[in-house]
Amino acid sequence: MTRFIRSRRNREQTTFSPRTIINGVEIAGRRGLFPSLRRIALYASLAVLAAPASSRAVQAASGHDPAPQYPARPIRLIVPFPPGGSNDIVARYLGHYLTERWNRQVVIDNRAGAEGVIGTEVAARAVPDGHTLLLVSAAFTANPAVRKLPYDSIKDFVWAGMLGYGPSLLSVHPGLPVNSVKELQAYGKTNPNKLTMATSGGYAGFASYSFRHHSGIDMLVVVYKGGFPAMMDVIAGQAQVNLGSLIQAIPQAKAGKLKALATSGGKRASAMPELPTIAEAGVAGYEANNWWAVAAPAGTPAAVLAKLSAEIERFVKLPETQKRFTAEGAEAEFRSPAEIVKLLPVELAKWANVAKVANIPRQ
Repeated sequence: MTRFIRSRRNREQTTFSPRTIINGVEIAGRRGLFPSLRRIALYASLAVLAAPASSRAVQAASGHDPAPQYPARPIRLIVPFPPGGSNDIVARYLGHYLTERWNRQVVIDNRAGAEGVIGTEVAARAVPDGHTLLLVSAAFTANPAVRKLPYDSIKDFVWAGMLGYGPSLLSVHPGLPVNSVKELQAYGKTNPNKLTMATSGGYAGFASYSFRHHSGIDMLVVVYKGGFPAMMDVIAGQAQVNLGSLIQAIPQAKAGKLKALATSGGKRASAMPELPTIAEAGVAGYEANNWWAVAAPAGTPAAVLAKLSAEIERFVKLPETQKRFTAEGAEAEFRSPAEIVKLLPVELAKWANVAKVANIPRQ
């Protein structure tokens, strides 16, 4: 049963499951879950990932703890998007793991708005002691191309590690007479301005504009307020093409409500290995993945980052984590802070180029 926590006494209760804050309102329930979000009920089972020994015993066994006093209090993990999306799901997976490993609550703080900018700014201005972290996704590198940001994407953050990535699914309305990406390209050439591609903002919108550019298909891209209504309009026939969340679209494709053509990543998605990538299907040079990483405010001590990075790497490599990411249509893959630093300029340049060629207006 979900309940609002109002009193100071309740806020300080000694349970070790992650709590949730949505735009400043703290919400908790058994194991810190949202009963109204179906998949979040799975998260409680992540407690089995915890080692039976205490974190102190584990550190003693390893012989070294770079930050023995960390964490000294609950950790706030800011998710700059609403509950229920991929960012929120990934954050809760990690939050449960860290809660059990360190015997410190991880508070999931959903600070949605402006395609992730509002929550990201909150994290950038936080005290850099490791007790405020940020769940970052591909929108982090897409936003600078179309928005004036209240923070510096490079200078204001340091990194603890990447958790994984997830491709999108290219699908069409079942009534459209195409069964492959090449057939979609051919249809678009013989039927100019007759196709509508429904998408959402942020990463998905950029990925959709990029697909239109690389494929050469003459079609209108319509940006919806969310991925779900965009997909539903394709199912209803109001639009014909969708590039959206893989996990969201798989059930619809299996039910025959969408026709799946390809996935957007650099390799085939483990959730639908029978489908080619968009590049394999003939759109050379196309690749788009959403990805998730953990950042902290610039100035966070190196020892704290090292400890966080080691735990994130361990979490990502657990078989249970691999299975859960696959079930969500994603891939669990660790990348070090140094690798993220090298990746960011590449991602920033990629989405800036997409914004330019697609004439996406600045907001």
